[in-house]
Amino acid sequence: MARDYVRRSPPKKRGGTQQRSASRGRAPERRTPWLAILLALTLLAGLGYLILLIKGSADTRRAAEPAAEQAAPAKKVNPIDQKPVEKWRYIEQLENKEVVVSVPTPANERKKPDAAPPKIYYMQCGSFRSSAQAEQLKARIAFQGLASEVKRSEGSNGIWYRVVMGPYDSKRKADQEKHKMGRINTSCIVLQG
Repeated sequence: MARDYVRRSPPKKRGGTQQRSASRGRAPERRTPWLAILLALTLLAGLGYLILLIKGSADTRRAAEPAAEQAAPAKKVNPIDQKPVEKWRYIEQLENKEVVVSVPTPANERKKPDAAPPKIYYMQCGSFRSSAQAEQLKARIAFQGLASEVKRSEGSNGIWYRVVMGPYDSKRKADQEKHKMGRINTSCIVLQG
């Protein structure tokens, strides 16, 4: 069954008259909030007692002060007239302290260790049996803007043509160019020599 939400009144029943409920007719009776009244009175009594304690302690202080003044009628000393007393003794200790400073020798006067020969690094990018393959790899390296050379070496296995790059002062420079060669899919080995 569809409901009509626009009309606020309930639909009329077929039997005739509408019945009103008994609870709608009268408002409920209000009770006196005894608990709230009792709590408020307790708080007021506690506040009054607290004020009485504070006032009583102030009176005892006033009575004690004149008794102390009568007992010691000494000469009043003005704190401004007194010479200040130092609490710390480090000032006297620092006046007599001597500080020793060691000065390091300058870098150009230091004894230099025996200079080892600088390390030289090379990079081998390929080793081939035919010189044509070695020249082809050398051309690919040249297209990257790098210099290389083909070295012929004879060994127990026969003649080999090695494609070598370098020399480099540091391993870092050799590694930088090794990464450039990795971009064109050519793996190289850094050799010290």
